[in-house]
Amino acid sequence: MVHDLRAMLDGIGYVVRNGIEWRALPVDFPPWEAVYAFFQRWSQRGLPQRLTERLRARLRTGLGRDVQPSAAIVDSQSVKAAEWVGASTRGFDSGKKINGRKRHLAVDVEGFLLAVVVTAANIGDRMGAKLLVIALLDTVTRLKLIWADAGYDGTPLSDWIRSVANITLTIIKRTELHVFRVVARRWVVERSFGWLLR
Repeated sequence: MVHDLRAMLDGIGYVVRNGIEWRALPVDFPPWEAVYAFFQRWSQRGLPQRLTERLRARLRTGLGRDVQPSAAIVDSQSVKAAEWVGASTRGFDSGKKINGRKRHLAVDVEGFLLAVVVTAANIGDRMGAKLLVIALLDTVTRLKLIWADAGYDGTPLSDWIRSVANITLTIIKRTELHVFRVVARRWVVERSFGWLLR
């Protein structure tokens, strides 16, 4: 390696933490092309995913939980896309009035990321849930229960998840509309979204 490994890792961390373009990497780091190439090699080998899984396993074990979760919470969040994001990967979420992308998240009961799927914002929660379940089948083997909000309600989706993955989908509805209340189980995924935005 021509460049220091720690400097390469710090460069990747800087891009991820600040959400900047690779070309905007400050000159204190190795050249952006080298940092990006290093990141690409890691990604092609699946290293970021493996690191995430190992870290989650350590954290869960430290909290006295099994390495593999048996329950997950899912939700989605629409976010505005930058102007350079192509029209083919963006959409308009008419419910939130946002033109951009939607991230569909599955987290464990501690809020640790299990799977994420990014789609155009016009993709509905039910389709996003199907994509999430497919992604979850690659990483989680003990999953038996998924909690979700009313956006995922419906017998066809519940039946599909049960037939494909043998997982029970449980909908947790608000008790009062238009009033702020912490909703059981769902607050965990909302906190995870807060962590991502921070």
